[in-house]
Amino acid sequence: MSSSTTTALSRQPLVQVLRNVADPRDRRGVRHDLPTVLSLAITGVLAGCRSLTAIWEHATDLTGADLRSLGVEAGQALPSESTIRRVLQDLEPADLDALLRSWLCTRTGTINGRTVIAVDGKTMRGARTGEDPAPHLLAALDHATGAVLTQERVASKSNEIPALRVLLEPLDLNGVVVTADAMHTQADTAQWIRGRGGHYVLTVKDNQKTLRRTLKALPWRDVPSISSVDTSHGRRVRRTVKALEVPKWVDFPGSAQVVQVRRTRTVKGRKRVEVVYLVCSLPMTDAQPEAVAAWVRGHWGIENRLHVGPGRGLR
Repeated sequence: MSSSTTTALSRQPLVQVLRNVADPRDRRGVRHDLPTVLSLAITGVLAGCRSLTAIWEHATDLTGADLRSLGVEAGQALPSESTIRRVLQDLEPADLDALLRSWLCTRTGTINGRTVIAVDGKTMRGARTGEDPAPHLLAALDHATGAVLTQERVASKSNEIPALRVLLEPLDLNGVVVTADAMHTQADTAQWIRGRGGHYVLTVKDNQKTLRRTLKALPWRDVPSISSVDTSHGRRVRRTVKALEVPKWVDFPGSAQVVQVRRTRTVKGRKRVEVVYLVCSLPMTDAQPEAVAAWVRGHWGIENRLHVGPGRGLR
């Protein structure tokens, strides 16, 4: 999409942008125009709804002013959950995705001067149909605004790892920082992101046992640290951050620095210590270790908003 088109999109409210989507429905008997139905569905997803039922419930909680901004006039009935479902099933997803991606990319923010995109997956349990499993979606979210920039359905016999490239392929990654959970700490993934001009911050866990063992053995005792204390939510968390340039003998594509984050959490007098290792493709001259750690905390925050119950994230 041309820059002039993108600039024009950035000036339009969501419901106006959605008027560019072709309506697949028979005009006879249509009670709700397409932009209104789509606006309600999209705002529900942006608010963290994980099922069509949740999207409809979110719509019923909107204020009159919110509904008017989405095309619902005073006294007008909301589309039902089944209406929203039918519209989304009949729609051509590629056209809608391209339009929304262009519009949302005009609304990304920056953190420490950089666009930071989190890649995270979620299972839409409320969208299961018949014998088919609930769809699992991989989404790219803007750290600064929380907006979903694009999403990709993961094939039932595949997983998130190959889906990440398909997900990010349409986005301009030049200078962008991508954060993802430990599943995506893969050499091929790191190399692909760097090849697109992007950077990464990835967590090293036991799915990369050799790499984690190598990073753990680095001379951390000799490295100065930066500490901070958080006393919110009825607990005390001390974070100690250390960083090293990646030695040449550490074999991970594009890695420039390793960050060690030690978290000591105290709840009701009981301490729990967790040590996390991060690999980052930006050198310390371009990204200070505390900034890298902050990007990862931002990723954790996004995961916490998207997932209900025990997660599989970076924590």
